[in-house]
Amino acid sequence: MHDFADLESRGVVVAFCASTEFVDAAAAQAGALGYAEVPAVFVPHPVQDRTDAEMRALADSSLDAILTRVTRTSEP
Repeated sequence: MHDFADLESRGVVVAFCASTEFVDAAAAQAGALGYAEVPAVFVPHPVQDRTDAEMRALADSSLDAILTRVTRTSEP
């Protein structure tokens, strides 16, 4: 989260992916850094035991959400 906050402060649009196990931790860390909104996409947990095909399907199903996060604008 530190890297994301630093990059965004430099004008680089960022987003990260994590499993749903880390929703609360990401929010807590973001809050501690003064980060109002966490630019994240959370996927179903766990991921470590998934097959390659399952990981590809998970990535495919998350792509639109990821692209939305990294193409957002700061204008209303």
